[in-house]
Amino acid sequence: MKKRFEDADAIIFDLDGTLWDASQGICDTWNEVLAKKGLKRGPFSKEELSAQFGKTMYDIADAIVPELEKADRDALMEEMCEYEVHQLYNRGGILYPDLKETLEYLSSKLPLCIVSNCQCGYIEDFLHAHDCGKYFKDFSCWGQTMATKGETNKIVIERNGFKNPVYVGDTAGDRQSAIDAGIPFIFASYGFGSVEDYDGIIHTFKELKDLF
Repeated sequence: MKKRFEDADAIIFDLDGTLWDASQGICDTWNEVLAKKGLKRGPFSKEELSAQFGKTMYDIADAIVPELEKADRDALMEEMCEYEVHQLYNRGGILYPDLKETLEYLSSKLPLCIVSNCQCGYIEDFLHAHDCGKYFKDFSCWGQTMATKGETNKIVIERNGFKNPVYVGDTAGDRQSAIDAGIPFIFASYGFGSVEDYDGIIHTFKELKDLF
């Protein structure tokens, strides 16, 4: 029998691997920047990028272009992410099955929020491209707080006065952010990561309906 979270007063979501998969769109935009700059590195593959989800942009830069000097790889990542945010605003990504229907159901019962390790503008891309802003009360990201995901969770929790929120994500980093914030973690096993310890698990997004 699945554990239910009947005492929860909010649900906070990770974005990549939990609500959508924008990896192909990100790859396309990053590769456009590389080609425009004439850099030999690349093209990036969807699989290569997916393995980096959950990290901040500069940590991703350290992993995928280690041959560049620190300042150069950070500058390259900033340029790629700026172009990515601009392109994905209308292009969007791939929503997981039954996402909107499930968000509509959940938002009728609890306030929903998003906390991601992304740059500013990326969550807005998801909300705008797929008309999902109406489902969420609040959101924040590393680009706004420059803090760990756990600390960003705390900021959103305090700002909204939540007492018993739950975090839903797909990576070990998401689980750690929930631990750091002192809240339960639900593992989205269909995403990009692998997590062995969790308070709840879903194999499809719509299974959240059974937990709340």
